Amino acid sequence: MSGDVYDRIKDYLQRSGAPFREVHHEPTRTSAESARARGEELRVGGKAILMKVEDSFKLFVLSASRRLDSSKVKNYFMVKRLRFATPEELLALTGLVPGAVPPFGLPILDLELYVDTSIVLNERIAFNAGSLTDSIIMNVKDYLRLAAPETFDFSS
Repeated sequence: MSGDVYDRIKDYLQRSGAPFREVHHEPTRTSAESARARGEELRVGGKAILMKVEDSFKLFVLSASRRLDSSKVKNYFMVKRLRFATPEELLALTGLVPGAVPPFGLPILDLELYVDTSIVLNERIAFNAGSLTDSIIMNVKDYLRLAAPETFDFSS
């Protein structure tokens, strides 16, 4: 399925006329490893985190140089319960392993998408595109237009 996600992202970007750069690299497990492999600053990386907010899963994307602030997410959704998805839940919902999740909801992944304001501050976003060895780097304005996320401040 991971190759399928990569192909769907490339197809979606090409059909939308959004320029992007592909980087094929050794498997990366951390944001820092991914940044080095791509030759980009850590802050340019878009870290996608699947969380269970009360009873539903949502995808959160923030700059790889920042941390998700769970209290900001709880306040935004006015909920008490919030947790990271387990690797098994992530695999069941996306077909992907931790570190391979791209920063897209529909039409790529069937998830509600939320983007932190830290992403908006950058000119580019770089992300693992459905695998630990394939990255895409693109303009943030194009990313925001195509991903159509809800944006709010949830990092620290």
